[in-house]
Amino acid sequence: MEKLFSPGCALMLYKPELADQICNVLIKMQTCSNMYTNCCHHKPITDKPLFIINTCPGCDRRHSSLYKNVKTISLWEILAKSDTFTFPDYKGAVMSIHDACPTKNKPEVHNAIRKIISRMNISLKEPEKTKTSSVCCGDTYYKLKSDEEVTTAMIKRAEEMPAEDVIVYCVSCVKSMHIGGKKPRYLPDLLFGQKTLIGNETTKKWHDRIENHIRTVGAL
Repeated sequence: MEKLFSPGCALMLYKPELADQICNVLIKMQTCSNMYTNCCHHKPITDKPLFIINTCPGCDRRHSSLYKNVKTISLWEILAKSDTFTFPDYKGAVMSIHDACPTKNKPEVHNAIRKIISRMNISLKEPEKTKTSSVCCGDTYYKLKSDEEVTTAMIKRAEEMPAEDVIVYCVSCVKSMHIGGKKPRYLPDLLFGQKTLIGNETTKKWHDRIENHIRTVGAL
């Protein structure tokens, strides 16, 4: 079974160079052979069995549930067990965490991420609603509720974070935590000692970019 790394559309739009860095690490670890840039909204490029490593929780859910020949695992589960990856040292910096909606029923992902956080010497302050009890950052409500209601939901969730710095592992959650008044720390950025970029896009403009990107690679 061919093993490939899928960065997902959001990471490719956010920092394609970071996607390359992750892929190169996985290749050196002999965990994957190449990058898989086909969108999860599009049928796999081959009928042969694929094993896909994901950073995006939404991609992981769609790849594993829509395509019978695809097996998946999160990048976090791989890195949590790695004895070769060099984790940066954040010297006990205090941060909170928001768990992404698609991982609601994936305690193995939550546990792997917290092991990674510990290996980076980050002092984690959990919100009351966390792991399998986590609630949406507000972004899921886009197009389902008014812009004002979406913003209110983002602010409400961000205010539940007990630390100003909030670890997230979904790019849309980055936008939500920033709108909510917190400092988002995107997990791949933390792993490679990089600054999390916010940009000046509105929620609508961000989703328009993602949707346009999906259309360019095809959709179901």
